[in-house]
Parts: sequence; structure tokens; C-alpha cells
Amino acid sequence: MDVMVSPSVITLNGTSAKLTCTFNSCYDVNAKKISLNWTYQECDNCTEDQFFQFRHKVIIPRTERFWGRVEWSGNLIKNDVSVTIHDIQFSDEGFYNCYVLNPPDRHKGLGTIYLSVVTEVATERDSTVAVIIGASVGGFLAVTILVLVVVKCVQRKKKQEQQSEDQKTEEEGKTDGEGNQEEDEK
Repeated sequence: MDVMVSPSVITLNGTSAKLTCTFNSCYDVNAKKISLNWTYQECDNCTEDQFFQFRHKVIIPRTERFWGRVEWSGNLIKNDVSVTIHDIQFSDEGFYNCYVLNPPDRHKGLGTIYLSVVTEVATERDSTVAVIIGASVGGFLAVTILVLVVVKCVQRKKKQEQQSEDQKTEEEGKTDGEGNQEEDEK
């Protein structure tokens, strides 16, 4: 039995939170045999308070904390045993445990979700603009460096060619126009 949950859920105070819990079993789901429990723990070592059960049908125990705020959101045909808690309060922050047993499976599956309650949900930053700007600047710098390297190479080649011509001119200066060496004394 494998139980899948999101390890953490962040929700806004006063809103609803769906606690999604799904499972895989080697056996077909039989609504008359499957059992599941949802429990709440304020802290990791605190006692668990059961606030939802399924035994042949949905059973919501009368609890002080969750009474009137828990709703079945699952679908047994799809192996979904999720619940939704409405009007989330700061006092609802804590660990939520999803226990599933689908006989003839022998082992109960467990998934734990940590629910964080906040006053405002942090907005996700869209980094697309930053990536475009960074890529543009990086591309511009790469092209600039490439141009500078090419210019430097061209200048160096021209300098070498000019030095070669100067050497030829010096050597030609030592000869007259017909290739005969000029005499210094005439």
C-alpha cells in the first residue's frame, strides 16, 4: 500500500484547504472493506485527534476543532481519499495524517501533510523578464568581446603586414630601380 500526499500545504487564514491524499493498492477498492482515517497533530510528538473516518460510509466525529468544517473531497473509484477543511484558522496549523487500509492489503498506508496557515500568500515571482534581460546582456557582452578580439587580430595582422612592407622597402632602398646596388660614392 502506497499513500501519496504533498508533504506541505500553505493556505490563507479564513479560506478552505484541500488535503489531497491518494493511494495505490494491489487490490481493487471495495467500499465495504476499505477503511481510512484522517487525524490532526498540533506538533510532531503530540497526540493525534481523529476528525474524519470512512467505514462503509463517511463518518465525521464531533470534534471541537473541526466540527462543521470538514468535507469529503475524495473519490474511492480513483483511489482518492482527500478531504477539505473550510474556514482555516491559525490554530489549524499542524500535521494531518491520512491512514488507508484496503483489505486484503495487510498494512495500513500513511501519508502526512504539514499545513501552514498564513495571513497572505507569497506571490510567485515571474523570472521570465529577468532571464530575458540576463540573456540579452550576456549575449551583447559575448558579441562585444568577439568583435574586440576580431578587431585586435585584424590590427595585429595589419601591423605585421606593414612591418613586412617596411622591411621590403628598406631592402629595395639599397638597390637602384633596376636591381643594381647603388654606390654610395659617385
